[in-house]
Amino acid sequence: MTEARQKADLRRYLQAGREALLWKLDGLSEYEMRRPMTPTGTNLLGLVKHMAGVEIGYFGETFGRPFDPLPAWLVDIENAEENAEENVDMWATAEESSADIVGLYRRVWEHADATIERLPLDAPGEVPHWPQDRRHVTLHQIVVHVIADLTRHAGHADILRELIDGAVGMREGNDNMPTDDRAWWERHHRQVERAAGEFTPS
Repeated sequence: MTEARQKADLRRYLQAGREALLWKLDGLSEYEMRRPMTPTGTNLLGLVKHMAGVEIGYFGETFGRPFDPLPAWLVDIENAEENAEENVDMWATAEESSADIVGLYRRVWEHADATIERLPLDAPGEVPHWPQDRRHVTLHQIVVHVIADLTRHAGHADILRELIDGAVGMREGNDNMPTDDRAWWERHHRQVERAAGEFTPS
């Protein structure tokens, strides 16, 4: 397989994950996007903000191609500022709109895609915050790493969106669900609950 084909495959999975994550915001209010849905504060808009920061780092400084300008919250994190908000890359402040965060993420895509386009897959890079024995990486390794991270968070977003308004699906135009019949899902839910309650270890 040629390197161009390998890059095309990697880019396809990367972009599918990005679009799936953003799709989970469609039709929601600002509050619904940023509302914490778990005890650890996980929220939809925060997942998008987090992935913007992930791609800024891995496709930027790792390969000597820093993203400019860095968002202020990321500058504070990188400089370990004492006044930096805790876990700030995982939630949206009251001053940040969804348009701000989504716009940033889309600009980051362009920068990341340019890194993938311009460098060979075996291009060396360094991730300073990784342990010494594995901080020296290749572009191929980083693309795979980011795809894995992104799809994990897209899965989180699937569950959060279902909890908010019941909307489910893999991506726009392909929900990958067996049915949209609410009665079927209610029966299925009861069946799964019954099986869970009836299980006895052998």
